[in-house]
Amino acid sequence: MSAADGAPLVRMTGVVKSFFGVDVLHGVDMEVRAGEVHALVGENGAGKSTLMKILAGVQKADRGTVEIDGRPVVFEHPLQAQRAGVSTVFQEFNLLPERTVAENVYLGREPRRFGLVDARQMNRDTEALLADLGVGGIRATSRIGSLSVAQQQVVEIVKALSTDARVISMDEPTAALSGAEVQLLYRLVRTLKERGIAILYVSHRLAEIFDLCDRITVLKDGALVQTVDTVDTSPDELVRDMVGRSVSARFPHRREATVVGDVRLRLSGAGNADVDGIDLTVRAGEVVGLAGLQGSGRTELANALFGTAPFTRGQMSVDGTDVRPRSPRDAVRAGLALVTEDRKAQGLALEQGVLANARLVLDAVMPRQAARRSASIPGILSSLEFTARAGSREVRFLSGGNQQKVVLAKWLVTDPAVLVLDEPTRGIDVGAKQAVYEIIREESAKGVAVLLISSELTEVIGMADRVLVLRDGRISGELPGGCDEEDVMAMATGTVSAP
Repeated sequence: MSAADGAPLVRMTGVVKSFFGVDVLHGVDMEVRAGEVHALVGENGAGKSTLMKILAGVQKADRGTVEIDGRPVVFEHPLQAQRAGVSTVFQEFNLLPERTVAENVYLGREPRRFGLVDARQMNRDTEALLADLGVGGIRATSRIGSLSVAQQQVVEIVKALSTDARVISMDEPTAALSGAEVQLLYRLVRTLKERGIAILYVSHRLAEIFDLCDRITVLKDGALVQTVDTVDTSPDELVRDMVGRSVSARFPHRREATVVGDVRLRLSGAGNADVDGIDLTVRAGEVVGLAGLQGSGRTELANALFGTAPFTRGQMSVDGTDVRPRSPRDAVRAGLALVTEDRKAQGLALEQGVLANARLVLDAVMPRQAARRSASIPGILSSLEFTARAGSREVRFLSGGNQQKVVLAKWLVTDPAVLVLDEPTRGIDVGAKQAVYEIIREESAKGVAVLLISSELTEVIGMADRVLVLRDGRISGELPGGCDEEDVMAMATGTVSAP
């Protein structure tokens, strides 16, 4: 019998939680065993984060019980959960960038000698933890701000292990990682599993769920749908459980009314400090995918188009008119819209409501047209399947999927000629992804030129009519939509050149 077949290390029974009179968890049951990687899945707003926060001591259940090793516990504070062997690696890391790795690992628990912090012992202990995990390239004395996202995630895991964690919850652990970094995380998760540590794993990436997880608990609208062994289900069945309907076509087909027309966006020899020699066209009704490894220049190209890091050479035109945006305001007036990869930092006013956010660009750039154009916002939100009851709430309280829909509405209401989408489905659930894909098809059918940037190759290949591959700030080749992932990766890594 494997460790994952034994008695549960964590048992949550009948967990109920409400906020402002709205129930977000309805009597949820879940068990996690030692030596098991247990997936927690569901659409944004299904209650996953709330359940994790209750286990982590960040929030307290209104009703229900939590047991660790068969003993009931009530966590009033995350430190109590930590002392009970429960640690959480949240999607937004809890690290101090100006302090060292060791200082972050032992923050608030520093070893002392003669009443003073024993930095030497702290560094030795941290180095031992890193070596024990087989992690290279990170020193105990390294400043957190100098580390990559993947390395910072390793530090969070090391911090959990330093507290003798027996249960580690991971919230979207690969959301900001490149392919090679994901493999590092896989190796660490499997190492923790072999040591009998229970892993609660939350991810919207189904491939990861089926690669890593032993069992899967599905939540929908705050209620338990089922817990199932991974080998006894399939991605299609899992999607149906999460969204309540079958998503047979993951990437919707081009609308019949779509006509590829004249060139709407053209770059000729465009470049700046980050990209160089960029030649590309995107036609009306066309979706062009932009693929490449992290650091290849994809986001930098989007920022250049939008005037946040302007092109310093070459030519750019929209609908045949030469333009050279020096600011986002210039870009909007030229007919561009940019959905950035970081919706919270760059796309939303989190303390404001949905309508105020959807009007942000109109009020800032098109004030004379704002009143007339804003009348279309409810229809745009409806087309995005925006949850109606969320409409009156501050945006910070919305699920990630609904936040992304508000960002899209903010730009679609400007009626752009060119829509640039940088990681438009990062961190949102499969149902919300489907809504984003449908809006891309709808906009292209209207004649909008769409430039789609994504780290998910299946997304680029499934949605794009053509795929441009970037490497070292240059376009290394072009492939047709529906091409093989291997061909894209070959161009991205320089293994082969464009035919």
